[in-house]
Amino acid sequence: MAIRLIVGLENPGSQYAKTRHNVGGQFISELAQRFSIPLKTESKFSGRTGRGTICGHDVRLLVPDTFMNLSGKAVGSIATFYKIMPQDILVAHDEMAFEPGELRLKKGGGINGHNGLRDIVNSLGGSGDFLRLRIGVGHPGDPGKVSAFLTSHTLPDAEREMIFSAWALDNSLLGDLLAGDIQKAMNRLHSSQPKDDEDKKHR
Repeated sequence: MAIRLIVGLENPGSQYAKTRHNVGGQFISELAQRFSIPLKTESKFSGRTGRGTICGHDVRLLVPDTFMNLSGKAVGSIATFYKIMPQDILVAHDEMAFEPGELRLKKGGGINGHNGLRDIVNSLGGSGDFLRLRIGVGHPGDPGKVSAFLTSHTLPDAEREMIFSAWALDNSLLGDLLAGDIQKAMNRLHSSQPKDDEDKKHR
């Protein structure tokens, strides 16, 4: 199945704009700018949305304007309205299991403690079959410091540059991804990434 909806998770408000937790929403903003897709606030979808063509594919973009743990309100409403199945959705989000500059694609599976993903699963009738773009943001090393690390500390410029560079996916890879050739896209993306332990758990 082709990807019809790409969602980027973030917290609303200027105080969170440059934090690690907001890299998913920033990915969507960069994608929208790159492919000239205007994003506008749609109250019925609880977020900023846009529709356009990316690498020959008709795609909707969504950045929920709720807090992270209520992301499912936006995703569930737009998926229901446009009859988009979970397997046709890609969700971009922060991932502490990987260092800044690392990206991984994951099809379905667990949520690794991510509250935004948990709410999206609930909004989709318990289905976690959507694709995830896991954007590495690193880990503070102390579980007690996770919340501040993600939501209170500004992402250092050097790490931000690594992240922005990593998600500038080439058109060929994006085309494979949006066409639903997930395994091919995974192989291409992951072969270009630093080696890491896929089973590493930080949350």
